[in-house]
Amino acid sequence: MDFNATLIGQSIAMIVFVWFCMKFIWPPVMQAIEARQKEIADGLAAAERGQNSLTHAKSQADQIIAEARDQARGIVDQANSRANAIVEEARAEGVATRQREVAAGQAQIDLDQSRARDELRGQVASIAIAGAERILGREIDASAHRDLLDQLASEL
Repeated sequence: MDFNATLIGQSIAMIVFVWFCMKFIWPPVMQAIEARQKEIADGLAAAERGQNSLTHAKSQADQIIAEARDQARGIVDQANSRANAIVEEARAEGVATRQREVAAGQAQIDLDQSRARDELRGQVASIAIAGAERILGREIDASAHRDLLDQLASEL
């Protein structure tokens, strides 16, 4: 191997080329690489924040849904209890109405029985007077003997 001017010239050219690249080309390339690394790191951090935000939003949504279910369950329970209360009120009102109607019917029956008894007493008294007239052969004065007839009717 011989050292000649070509080898020295190529070595100097290579040294100049490396120096030129290190001085003028390498810094902008490194800046671009660092900027790109920073963008990637920011993107990854934003993705991590987004993932955390999504997880937090899901947990909040689950919590809101659970609260809504609890509230709906409470509303349904209130509606059921109110429906049961209404049914009980209606049942109690029906029983009270039935008892009033039975009492009114019983009062009407008692009144009708009393009227029928009074009417029967009057008819029995008339029959008794008619029978007594036939037996005695003369007419009995009903107004004169009212006390006697009332006593007879009450005994019947």
